[in-house]
Amino acid sequence: MVSPVTVNQSLITVSELESVFGEQVKDFHNAMANGTSKGAEYLGWRNLPEEVLANELEDVLAVADKLRKVAEIVVVIGVGGSYLGAKAVQDALSPYFEKKSEDPEIIFAGQNLSGTYMKQLLNYINSKEVAVIVISKSGTTTEPAIAFRVLLEYMEGRYGTSASERIVAITDKSAGALRELTNRSGFASFVVPDDVGGRFSVFTPVGLLPLAVAGIDIKQLLSGAKDAVQEFSAADIASNSAYQYAALRNHLLNEGFNIEILASFVPRFATFHEWWKQLFGESEGKDGKGVYPASVAYPTDLHSMGQYVQDGRRELYETFVQFVESMEDSAIPTSADNLDGLNYLADKTMNEINEVTLRATMEAHEAGGVPLILLQVGKHDAYHIGYLIYFFETACAMSAYLLGVNPFDQPGVEEYKKNIFRMLEKPGFVG
Repeated sequence: MVSPVTVNQSLITVSELESVFGEQVKDFHNAMANGTSKGAEYLGWRNLPEEVLANELEDVLAVADKLRKVAEIVVVIGVGGSYLGAKAVQDALSPYFEKKSEDPEIIFAGQNLSGTYMKQLLNYINSKEVAVIVISKSGTTTEPAIAFRVLLEYMEGRYGTSASERIVAITDKSAGALRELTNRSGFASFVVPDDVGGRFSVFTPVGLLPLAVAGIDIKQLLSGAKDAVQEFSAADIASNSAYQYAALRNHLLNEGFNIEILASFVPRFATFHEWWKQLFGESEGKDGKGVYPASVAYPTDLHSMGQYVQDGRRELYETFVQFVESMEDSAIPTSADNLDGLNYLADKTMNEINEVTLRATMEAHEAGGVPLILLQVGKHDAYHIGYLIYFFETACAMSAYLLGVNPFDQPGVEEYKKNIFRMLEKPGFVG
C-alpha cells in the first residue's frame, strides 16, 4: 500500500537533517504537546480531526442537507482562511464540468471589494433559490462585513421574515457583531473555535459546512486527517514526514533558497495552491523572515514561468505534488494520416504522458540547479486530501518554529486595515 504522503528528495540525507534540526524539532514538538510553545493558545487544530464529535458532525450534515434542499445557489461569505480552505478542497474534489443535479452551486463573496463582482453576483442569483453562509469571528472584518450587509439586505428584501431560515452564521460562540445579529435574528449557527486560527480551520464548520453543502464527503476528509494525526505524533524527523519537510524547507533557506514554488500537474488542484500559500505565507512571513511561497500549475505554466524556473535566479526551489492514482483517464487515438506525428503515443493514455512530463520537468529543473522535493500522495480523493491538509498544517507549524517565529499570529495584516480606516475616516478611529 502506498503511504498517504511520502517525501522524496536527494538534497540531504535524513540522518543529516536529524543532526542539524533533530533536537530543535523534538523540543518544539514537546512544547506544542505541553502547550508551552509560541502561540500555544492557537494549537486547537492539532487534535481537531479526532475531536470533531459525532453529534457535531451530524449537526453540520443536517444543516447542510437543509440548505441543499432549499437552495440552488449557496453564497459563502468569508475572506482568507474563512473561505480559502473550503474553496481549495471543493475545487480539488469536484468534477471539472458536470455536477450532480442535487448539488447546489457554491459562490464565494466577501473575499474582494469589487462592486462589479457584487452587482453581477446579485443579478446572477436573482432567478434562483438562494441561501447564505457567512463566516466571520468578529463580524466586522471589512471585506466580508460589507458583503454580508449587501446580501442580508437582498435576502430580507426577497424572502422577508423567512430570510433567517436561509442564513447560517459561523462565528464566535458569545461575542462580536455577527454573534449579536445571529442571536437577534435567529440564524442557525456554528462556532469558530477560539483556539483555531482561520488558516488552520478547514476541519471546523468553517470548512466542513460549505464542503458538505457542495456534496463533498467530509467524513472521508476527516478520516484522512485523523490518520494523519496519528502518523505525525512522533517527535523525530525520520519517523515524521511532515517534520522532515519542515526541516528540508529550513535547510534550503539556510542554503540561500528563499522562494518555494509548489507545483502540480492536476488542473483542479490549483486552488489548493492558494490555500497553501496563505498557510505558509501568513504563518512564516514576519520579523523579516520566511520562505516566500509561490505556485505554478504545470504543464500550462511550463510555457510561461517554466523559462524563469529553468534559467532564472537560483534562489528558488520546487515542491512537486504528485497523485499516484488518478480517478479517470483518457486514451489517445490513432490517426490515419498522422499529420501531427503523434501516432507514437497511441498506445498511451493522457495521464501516462502527464506523469512523463512531470518526471521530464523535474529532471530538467534539477539539471538547471533547482533543488527539488517530491510529495507523493496516494490517491486523488477526499481521504488523501484530508491527510495532505493536516500534513501541511503540521509541517507549517514546525517550519515556523524552526525559523523562530510564532506560526499563529499575523501582525502585518493589520497595517493595511489601519490605512483603510484612516482614508475612509472611520468614526472613532485614531491612527
